[in-house]
Amino acid sequence: MRVWNTSANWTAPLTRRAALRGAGAVLALPFMESWAHSLARAAGQPTKGVATPPLRLGIFTVTGGTVLESWKMKQAGPLAQLPSILRPLDFAKSDLLLVTGLAHTGGSENLNGHENCAYKHLTGAAKVGKVGGRRFAGVSVDQAAARVAGAETFLPSMEFGLSNHETVYSFRSADEPVPYEDDPRLVFDRMFRGRTPVVPNWQRRAAAKGGQAVRDSAPTDTYERSVVDAVTDEAKTLRGKLGAADKQKLDQYLDAVRALESRVERFEARLRLEAADLKSPGPSKLVAPVLPDRKVPINKLKHLVHMDPEKHAEYVRVMSDLWVLAFQTDTTRVATLAVGDDGAQFPGVVTVGYETHCHTLEHQGNAGRPEDADPISREALRQIHLWYTTLFAEAVRKMKAIDEGNGTTLLDNCVLLYTSYMADGGHGTHDYPILLAGKGGGTLRTGRQIDFPKNTPVSNLYVELLDRMGAKVEAFGDSHTSKHQQFNGRLPGLV
Repeated sequence: MRVWNTSANWTAPLTRRAALRGAGAVLALPFMESWAHSLARAAGQPTKGVATPPLRLGIFTVTGGTVLESWKMKQAGPLAQLPSILRPLDFAKSDLLLVTGLAHTGGSENLNGHENCAYKHLTGAAKVGKVGGRRFAGVSVDQAAARVAGAETFLPSMEFGLSNHETVYSFRSADEPVPYEDDPRLVFDRMFRGRTPVVPNWQRRAAAKGGQAVRDSAPTDTYERSVVDAVTDEAKTLRGKLGAADKQKLDQYLDAVRALESRVERFEARLRLEAADLKSPGPSKLVAPVLPDRKVPINKLKHLVHMDPEKHAEYVRVMSDLWVLAFQTDTTRVATLAVGDDGAQFPGVVTVGYETHCHTLEHQGNAGRPEDADPISREALRQIHLWYTTLFAEAVRKMKAIDEGNGTTLLDNCVLLYTSYMADGGHGTHDYPILLAGKGGGTLRTGRQIDFPKNTPVSNLYVELLDRMGAKVEAFGDSHTSKHQQFNGRLPGLV
């Protein structure tokens, strides 16, 4: 039985730095009143008194692509028998939607094969590259979703796992990549600094009209509140003494302060909601990650991950538990977990041949046609990706067991994208491995495989995911470039 790491300080006061850092994301993107309806739906606020848990978007992305003939069925239809790589998910077969035929076909400039795949992975950008050593791509799907779904949570999004200078997946803007946190202890600290982990009671929140009663009745007494009030008062006094140009600068500054004020208000409201949940929590038990010893440096942990599959699996499990816990506690509704490393060794996982180095196997085991690849290396890759799926399946099983009330589970209220940053280990960008797990709050018809025409943009799928998260976009990435007009930038038939 897993227990909470008692070294975590759940009840310590929220530090000024942590709260202001959280507000910083909102300063960059002020709350828009036009989002109110989408936010209410994403936040699980009730319509006509119905308790609706929020929809979450989770991305579980592995390295090295896949072995396509062992990933998908020969033809579309019901998932009667899962392909061998996906077989650990058999218990959740009715919750899966396998999508084939999707590709990234954008251009590339000054990148190697890994960078090209990585920068396109979640952005679907029409062109990616480097200019003067500076990366450029496009906004990634997780960050686009966080702009809407993140407004009601403590963290707009979370990005963690193993990433490096090549495997850069998430972008806030075309030239602003998002770093991934690789230390599970720091991930946990970021999630629960100043908070006590609690299971939200969505039924109670619905009865309280989305927490509005709590929101209106409680005082606002955080440190940040007093700072905002003081700054606003001083600014009003100063404004009367300024010329026109300086007044304009001051107004811009006050806009930023008002955005901070909105974030503080939502932050305070969430603390009050969770205080009420502590007295009457939701029906499920908290997932309890076993965090590594804080005395062990992260570099030592990562070295073990690269050399020892057992340590590698332990690392993936604790990160996966944090991924599940982030959704269960409504800490965030958008979380991306990067798993694996092309440079890792897999002795014991690979049981054929003599080579266990993943990157070497990726190149030996891939070719334009599967029959032209080295068969032993290809089987070794299949075994590695089966190993990844086994770990993903453990997280899915936990989500499926988490009761959120109203007859739904956490998995029901998620869209989980299980994929890789490459289509195959040869830096391929065509026919990506795309598996959706979870029913997307009833917006996905699962238990089947859908085949789309060759080179249908992955970005079309991202448009569909963003639509479900409340971000109504007309286009995303290369979904509407001149060579991709099919389906009007969407993916029909997901429902």
